Order: sequence, then C-alpha cells, then structure tokens
Amino acid sequence: MSDDIKSGRGPTIQRPRSPRVPVDFAVGLEYKGATGQVLTANGEAVRVSRGGATVITDIPVDLGMVIRLTPPFGRTIDAEVNGVWTDQTDGKQRIGVKLLDANGWFAD
Repeated sequence: MSDDIKSGRGPTIQRPRSPRVPVDFAVGLEYKGATGQVLTANGEAVRVSRGGATVITDIPVDLGMVIRLTPPFGRTIDAEVNGVWTDQTDGKQRIGVKLLDANGWFAD
C-alpha cells in the first residue's frame, strides 16, 4: 500500500502536504475512551513529515479524533486523526495524523 492515507469511508485519498520520510520509533499515545476516560497506549511511527505521521497502533480511533503523541525525543504533540486503514501486507492498523502545532515535530 502506498503512503497515501485512505479513510475508513472508502477510497478517498489525501496527498501529504510535505514529503513523508520512513522512520521507526516508538511513540506514546494518549486518547479519550468511549466514556471520556483518558487512556494510554503505545504505537510505532513508521513515516513522518513536518506536519503529520503514519502510526501503527491498535487503539480504536475515529476520523477527527484528537490524540496526544509522545515521541522518544522532544515534547508531547496533539494530533488529529485523518485516516485509518489496515495494511494488507501485515494486517496491522495504521492511522494518519495531522499535527495540530504549526511547527510540527520541530517546535521548541
């Protein structure tokens, strides 16, 4: 599958605004569960760009949901889920996220 983001509603495709680079690092995830409780989980960032990322995770997400990412460097970053799909090569769920800080990963 390409690194285009496919939504859960069909074959809608979005092109990233900036190039995505292959990476492999753990990322902490914080999100609100169905009853509003704050939950934590782990994920794996597999592609990043200045303003977004593709993350492997099995948490239940919906398009538009806001999650907090904690990479092994820097600070926590809020992000909006803008794609959810299952990769056909490994069967794992991937989510595309748009970072909500205009400076992305590289803000002070």
